[in-house]
Amino acid sequence: MYKGVFPLFGFILVLLSGCNPSSAPQTPPTNPAKAQATSTETPKYSFEVINTFSHDTNAFTQGLIFLNGALLESTGLNGQSTLRKVDLKTGAVLKQVEVPPQYFAEGMTVLNGKIFQVTWQNHEGFVYDLETFQLERQFLYDGEGWGLTTDGESLILSDGTDQIRFLDPITMKVRRTIKVYDHDHPFNRLNELEYVKGEIYANIWGANFIVRIDPATGKVLGVINFTGLLAPQDYRPGTDVLNGIAYDAAGDRLFVTGKRWPKLFEVRLKE
Repeated sequence: MYKGVFPLFGFILVLLSGCNPSSAPQTPPTNPAKAQATSTETPKYSFEVINTFSHDTNAFTQGLIFLNGALLESTGLNGQSTLRKVDLKTGAVLKQVEVPPQYFAEGMTVLNGKIFQVTWQNHEGFVYDLETFQLERQFLYDGEGWGLTTDGESLILSDGTDQIRFLDPITMKVRRTIKVYDHDHPFNRLNELEYVKGEIYANIWGANFIVRIDPATGKVLGVINFTGLLAPQDYRPGTDVLNGIAYDAAGDRLFVTGKRWPKLFEVRLKE
């Protein structure tokens, strides 16, 4: 299965006004920001765009972080995968290394002065020096690699299922695993990850939603509906799905983009 193609699937359960996105993945609920939540409903969020920046339409975005005023980005596809440093304001690539063509690069994060990058189906990842992008070592892990983030202690890995694993950054052994759920329904196809204010934000592959996850229990704490973020006139042949979350902790800024999107957005969440 080619992971870049928008899927027609009916088993990702996002409880937006009681509807499953498989029936209408592009349709937001009526006035979600004003929806009256009950104690049993999962909080729902919409968004407002604060700033818009250029994004390389050749970048098949798999991993994204904000660090020291710039973006670090992992891009995918066999023969096109890269690790790059990107100027936020212009979208210009400041530094880049190519991943060997047999690898389909996926999520990426930074921990202890090292960049960690995983691959889709090769069961291998890479560790680079943060400053030079020099490859220092490779590591192995079980299952597929989709998204990667960190809580400052563990590497946090998604693999396309409803499970998220917390890995030791040295040995890559699994420290613990959580299953992501909402009202007893599992959330699978968890993709790009970002650790934001003690929560895990996760793209749901193939849908215009990001879920907020409790890293202790796996419970979904909220669903963010990004339908309409990229305007119809900005779509071109090859424009793909929403994917890519970065957070600027110092400035409390949230950035999102998509695979081969022409724009990257700074957004603010609205209830």
